[in-house]
Amino acid sequence: MSTNPLFKEFKSKNLNLKNRVVMAPMTRQFSPGNTPNELNVAYYERRAQGGVGLIISEGTMVGHKAANGYKNVPQFFGEEALAGWKKVVDAVHAAGGKFAPQLWHVGGIRKPGTEGPEPELPGYSPSGMVKPGKVTGHAMTKEDIDETVAAFVQAAVDAKAIGCDAIEIHGAHGYLVDQFFWEGTNQRKDEYAGSIQNRSRFGVEIVKGIREAVGPDYPIILRFSQWKQQDYPAKLANTPEELAEFLKPLDDAGVDIFHCSTRRFWEPEFEGSELNLAGWTQKITGKPCMTVGSIGLDKDFIADQSAGGFAEGKSVNIDKLLERMNKGEFELAAVGRALIANPDWAIKAEQNDFDSMQAYDAKSLTELV
Repeated sequence: MSTNPLFKEFKSKNLNLKNRVVMAPMTRQFSPGNTPNELNVAYYERRAQGGVGLIISEGTMVGHKAANGYKNVPQFFGEEALAGWKKVVDAVHAAGGKFAPQLWHVGGIRKPGTEGPEPELPGYSPSGMVKPGKVTGHAMTKEDIDETVAAFVQAAVDAKAIGCDAIEIHGAHGYLVDQFFWEGTNQRKDEYAGSIQNRSRFGVEIVKGIREAVGPDYPIILRFSQWKQQDYPAKLANTPEELAEFLKPLDDAGVDIFHCSTRRFWEPEFEGSELNLAGWTQKITGKPCMTVGSIGLDKDFIADQSAGGFAEGKSVNIDKLLERMNKGEFELAAVGRALIANPDWAIKAEQNDFDSMQAYDAKSLTELV
């Protein structure tokens, strides 16, 4: 099967890419002092040299006092960190790629003692919960919400200022924005809770704030998921109708591209249709959508983790992906672990050369460059 669908140019109203291959965001914890360094520059530059159209960074902390949840993850605020990201952006551009930082707040995942301006702060979340019924942290006040929205907006302004081609809001996987989306962790009694539209309000305020600050033409990507790291079978929406109720306020607020995170891209999202989450989202919104989930590999990331480590995996062909793209189900495909294992994945995929691709293992998953 031709690989043409994946390697056609992508053109939208405000983002043009040489192909539809996107590097998925992957946290690696290789930024001592929370600042990107020359190894980070080389890592992203190498994937751009390997033919990726758009690189989305690992999760980067916005400038809120409780945003961080892990050691050695990069931040997206402060003069030194932004100077480091500017080097990344310039290197990716020089190699022919485009770059978007993923803006991130971990929410209730944070534990006291984590790196940050105030290490002993607990996790901040809608109801103090990290998962349904488990209160471990601070239930956010309206003032906390406004401060956090402002931190996301400032990060987007800074991203535009240093030459990033777009930004992505991390609204998936049980982190802060998703903790508002998810009824299990959002048990508030105000306008941010209750209906699925109300639970989207925090995300909508972030999108609207960014849109107002960066103007009408700067691309905003939103990553969301049904599953949560706290609860893999969790659902935001059980039907296409519920999904439409969730998406409409975010669509209206100014999201340009929806990044629809699933564990296995080939699985249908709802009974009675073969469409996956990206397919349904594109059908509902009419906006370009990005699929992700074990592309080019034969093993599920979550299955590997639950087995207690990273089992070795084999590279596989992408016929299923190309078939869905030929049908117009979604516009973009985000590739994760396969691009860590083989920075030339895009070149090899365009040549349909899967036999020579490197399999992934624990070593390749922590490779620096």
